[in-house]
Amino acid sequence: MSKETFPAFVASKDPDGFRRRVQQIDVSFLGGDGVLVDVEWSSVNYKDALAATPDGRVARISPLVPGIDLAGRLAEPAGALPAGTAVIAHGYELGVSRHGGFAGRAKVPADWLVPTPAGLDSRSAMVIGTAGFTAALSVIALEEAGLHPALGPVLVTGATGGVGSVAVNLLAARGYEVVASTGKSSSAGAYLRSLGASDVIDRATFESHEGRPLLPEVYAAAVDCVGGVTLANVLACIRYGGAVAASGLTGGASVPTTVMPFILRGVSLLGIDSVQVPLERRRAVWERLGADLRPSGLADMVTEIGLGALDETLTRILKGELTGRHVVSLA
Repeated sequence: MSKETFPAFVASKDPDGFRRRVQQIDVSFLGGDGVLVDVEWSSVNYKDALAATPDGRVARISPLVPGIDLAGRLAEPAGALPAGTAVIAHGYELGVSRHGGFAGRAKVPADWLVPTPAGLDSRSAMVIGTAGFTAALSVIALEEAGLHPALGPVLVTGATGGVGSVAVNLLAARGYEVVASTGKSSSAGAYLRSLGASDVIDRATFESHEGRPLLPEVYAAAVDCVGGVTLANVLACIRYGGAVAASGLTGGASVPTTVMPFILRGVSLLGIDSVQVPLERRRAVWERLGADLRPSGLADMVTEIGLGALDETLTRILKGELTGRHVVSLA
């Protein structure tokens, strides 16, 4: 990218109030440190919407270019990586306390960069993105805890969201019977089945406030993208020795559960963090995402947008109106 200025989606608290808009910026806007990356693709995540909202409690600087992940090419060398190398960056403080992926260029610390693995290009890397990386971490954690297809069905909550969609696809591709839970069951059934779900159920099943400590044992494991009451009820219906990989809080940060699933059924609750994953593990997971964990249903879960559509898209993701992955073209 040779032009002196480039477009960026900027959120800021101004004297006239909070606003977000597309504007032209230059490299000086990005700050002094980091390796310059020509951004080709980014993606839309729930955290991006929080960072671009005045009461989201995520953004640490203003103005801020949101975008917690990006893929593109190095505009300059980064250690052993020569200029022109395809790279991925996500997590750490990207799009939170330093400018992120919703711009034509970004400055990223060299030790945050992951070379794009064989089998992926910048676009497919961002179709996977932070959400897909989180889904992969969830599947890996469950399998490391002993999960295999013969143990029974695996539940995915918030299944039409980014993490949920990729989790459904990854699990189905690995031979699991996947049950997808969603509040859009009437409109999203065909979509989720196209990703590999064996069954689609209404999220109301897990939204009861009765607080029963144990429910009938149904699922061998679960990927929970919701939290709150949903997570409490999911834990209560996991089979003996099973596990839940939890990564979301759209349903709330408090979990009204008891110790019963843990001490009577030996259920494990596996916390999934994608932000501070050490670089070597991060690179290893991305290598698998380009190989044996590569989602097979990418074309079925992606919507492409430009910077001009971000304002509406970020509003819709907070309302739970998005299905699948939304990627942002910067090329």
